[in-house]
Amino acid sequence: MARAGLTAQRVTIAGAELADEVGLDQVTMSQVARRLGVRDASLYTHVRSLEDLRGRIALLAADEKTIRIAEATSGRAGKDALVAFADAWREYAHEHPGRYAATQTRIRIDPDLAAKAAGPRRAVELTYGMLRGYGLTEPDLTDAVRLLRSTFHGFVALEAAGGFAHERSPQQSWVRALDALHTLLEHWPPSREGDFA
Repeated sequence: MARAGLTAQRVTIAGAELADEVGLDQVTMSQVARRLGVRDASLYTHVRSLEDLRGRIALLAADEKTIRIAEATSGRAGKDALVAFADAWREYAHEHPGRYAATQTRIRIDPDLAAKAAGPRRAVELTYGMLRGYGLTEPDLTDAVRLLRSTFHGFVALEAAGGFAHERSPQQSWVRALDALHTLLEHWPPSREGDFA
């Protein structure tokens, strides 16, 4: 029988908090059970497996990150929207490293849960909407999305790993990187033959 008050959402939040503290790869069902003060077996009434829990953490994080980005970019366009979007992304990664990792890792997610989750869909809408403000259309939109994701994720991953040892602060480089991205998006190179293949 399920323990009173224990829900899939509570188990997911406990797992997400633990992931932020110790890293997503270090989370175990036993640790989550201890955190909630229950036996391991009690968790399986609410989540099927560790993989299921990680999928739920990924969806929770996608929702949280998307809400933060939506609030930051509301009413903004062009460079203001790009900077607000990027800053919200980076801040979330700093504040919730385990949850953020779940959004950047290939995790098998229950199709029924994924279908009900608004975060991933809304993230795509926000990103494409911001980039359409630069006048981009397909296939350039997809290429630009991949460029932004690679830049943002690469930067925060290197930053988290202590990869920026130069005396110039990462913040200064971040600001200049966003300046460069804005310039590139405003002057996106024309498509070449074969780009649509």
